[in-house]
Amino acid sequence: MKIADRHLWQRFLAIATPYWREDERWKARGLLLLLVVLLLGQTQFAVLFIRQTAEFTSALAARDTARFWEAIRYCLILLVVAVPIYAFYYFVRDTLGIQWRRWLTGRFLRGYFSHRHFYELNANAEIDNPDQRVAEDIATFTQRSLYFLLVIIGSIVQMVLFSRVLWSTSHELVYFLVFYATAGTLVTILVFGKVLIGLNFNQLRREADFRYSLVRVRENAESIAFYRGEAQELQQVSRRFTAAFNNFKQLIRRQLGLNFFQHAYNLLTIVVPSAIIAPRVLSGELEVGAVVQAAGAFAAVLSAISLIVENFEGLSRFSAGIDRLSTLSKVLPASSAPAETGDGTISLVEGDRLRLERVTLQTPRRERVLVRDLSLVVEPGAGLMIVGESGSGKSSLLRAIAGLWYSGSGTIVHPPPGSVLFLPQQPYMLLGTLRAQLLYPQPERIVSDDQLLQLLAQVNLPDLAERFGGFDIECDWEKVLSFGERQRLAFARALLTRPRYAILDEATSALDVPNEDWLYRQLAETGATLVSVSHRSSILKYHAHVLELTGDSSWQSYPAAHYRWAR
Repeated sequence: MKIADRHLWQRFLAIATPYWREDERWKARGLLLLLVVLLLGQTQFAVLFIRQTAEFTSALAARDTARFWEAIRYCLILLVVAVPIYAFYYFVRDTLGIQWRRWLTGRFLRGYFSHRHFYELNANAEIDNPDQRVAEDIATFTQRSLYFLLVIIGSIVQMVLFSRVLWSTSHELVYFLVFYATAGTLVTILVFGKVLIGLNFNQLRREADFRYSLVRVRENAESIAFYRGEAQELQQVSRRFTAAFNNFKQLIRRQLGLNFFQHAYNLLTIVVPSAIIAPRVLSGELEVGAVVQAAGAFAAVLSAISLIVENFEGLSRFSAGIDRLSTLSKVLPASSAPAETGDGTISLVEGDRLRLERVTLQTPRRERVLVRDLSLVVEPGAGLMIVGESGSGKSSLLRAIAGLWYSGSGTIVHPPPGSVLFLPQQPYMLLGTLRAQLLYPQPERIVSDDQLLQLLAQVNLPDLAERFGGFDIECDWEKVLSFGERQRLAFARALLTRPRYAILDEATSALDVPNEDWLYRQLAETGATLVSVSHRSSILKYHAHVLELTGDSSWQSYPAAHYRWAR
């Protein structure tokens, strides 16, 4: 991988250009134009400052008091005018950067959440840490893109304006400058390029893995404590940190060579201009201030031409970030529309009832057939209970019905999404208020506090709102509620939603039998057709049929009244 790699620039443009061409293009272009104007002003003032510095240096050498103070007064006038331009330049730059980040983050988030694509991404080991790519890599991308764009524009302006100053002082300096900058750029790209970009890419990934391992410990702290698994977790977290540490050691070793070269390259520019121009100053052909002016102009033009040399470390990190975002952006557009069906996939069709037609279900990577040639109809009011050994494919079948798994063949006809509600074994507790928990996933519904209190009483949580200070208090519900309370809260959502079909994946596993029976009865009385995965015979009475998965991809269907649990 090289900085000048054509494919790298293509990947960069694919991510960067939509913002400048779509709905906010005029605002973005206007801010960029203002930035360029301010940048031109900055550079022109820099030229004027160098000239005035040369002027008062020559005045000092000539012991000309009047000339010296005239130059100082002119510098102060320049300073008063230049300061606002510099200040507004950074303000406009940061404003454009955050607006670009907001727009690009929104674009990625819409793709991430469209058609539940986040589920597939988090199950895809090839795309690591998609959360970091959205939360951090986009911010870095917009900041560095804007930075390098302005550096390039500024370098061109600097090169034009300061080259005129340098040419008027010494032609030899200009010739040497072109040779010196070209040689430095070639050495940087050819010697340091590929290795540093690869190491920076790996560093981003290893840092994200280390952070994710700590997040996992935080999210599962209680389970780890019960298992007394802290020693193993320490080992796992330490292993990921060691990977980041070792990669960074390689990075700084490689960076050491680049630092040697960069500093030698830059420090030589202090000596060379003076050495080249000194004979003309010593002979009296040029004033002493010409040395100051030539050195300043030489440094400015060299900085403009040596863009890659001076910014190579930042460019290598930037290139690594482009690759990570490009990989993510390539899979997100597919999420803007439902997954296409065809050979090797299960077709999903909307209908008035739940029906499976010759469905063969495989694991996502097709290593194993879980269910073969399954056909059944779940009529409204005639619930279905799915039973079988652990690992036989019960929960996987529910994932297929939900459209999360589609490896296999056949057709699943399902009612409209708004009429089906899934209750997983681990209820999701969003970040928000108790009211938001109950209304999830339809927060726009208007429900009175009295109705919500009645709802909580129905699921045996009558004092929950009072315990936490009302419905509008925000808490970390995942931590403050027990597993059983979270499952009852999920039933409250179902009772409020009143779906035509309620699909429950061991949704009462943390409850005792009386609570389980009460909740199933409440849900059945709403008219919902229940499709349940469970290991308990106590809820069999709420279903009309039983589907038994045997674990070898075969299945049997029974009327619930004839099913014997010991079978």
